[in-house]
Amino acid sequence: MKKLFSIMAIAALVFAGSFTANAAAPTTSTSLVAASTVTLVQDDVSEEVDNRTWHQKLKERFIQGGPGFMGIVLVCLILGLAMAIERIIFLNLSTTNTQKLAESVEDALKSGGVDAAKEVCRNTKGPVASIYYQGLERADESIEAAEKAVVAYGGVQMGQLEKNVSWVSLFIALAPMLGFMGTVIGMITAFDKIEAAGDMNPSLVAGGIKVALLTTVFGLVVAIILQIFYNYIIAKIDSIVNSMEDASITLIDMLIDYKNKK
Repeated sequence: MKKLFSIMAIAALVFAGSFTANAAAPTTSTSLVAASTVTLVQDDVSEEVDNRTWHQKLKERFIQGGPGFMGIVLVCLILGLAMAIERIIFLNLSTTNTQKLAESVEDALKSGGVDAAKEVCRNTKGPVASIYYQGLERADESIEAAEKAVVAYGGVQMGQLEKNVSWVSLFIALAPMLGFMGTVIGMITAFDKIEAAGDMNPSLVAGGIKVALLTTVFGLVVAIILQIFYNYIIAKIDSIVNSMEDASITLIDMLIDYKNKK
């Protein structure tokens, strides 16, 4: 008898479970249809948003960040890029094949003397050729005088190479600082709006914070771009300075050999 009651109870539970599942099925189907509809709508909206070009999105973000600080950071980017490009062009024009120049000067020195070597330096652009020329100008006095002239004029040429580089580093530091300042001012403005509204509206807070953070993002992007150019410029200057130092040693050795053979 107990077994019969047990079997009947289990059958009742199974029947109840299957009935509940069947009753819930339409609801689940309806939920799936609704979810599918929402997903399709979201996909359509995403496609409409993605149809915008990158400069349209950038322009929209720039306007959202506010023309005040975003404009100042943009000026930092323009001025920094202008100075960086000018330095890159100048440094590329200042780059000289030091080995070829040294061979030409040495051949001219052996065949035509100091005047012929100076003529080779006049016809060659770059700081290395200028250092050679200044050393050859003092070659008739003494080796010590030529060496001092090379060292002194090397410092002058190094200053020419590093001209305006400090301004690029200034804009690298200034851009994110202005971005942070814009963020702080934007946060203050957002809290003023909350205080005036008298209510902690999530949309009001989120919108104010988003606008405030855009200046920081833009400032950091400007700093990253200028930092890449700055590192390239510094590496280029170091390469030219090393060439100048090697050329100075080579010139002194050539003048010593020239005077000994004279």
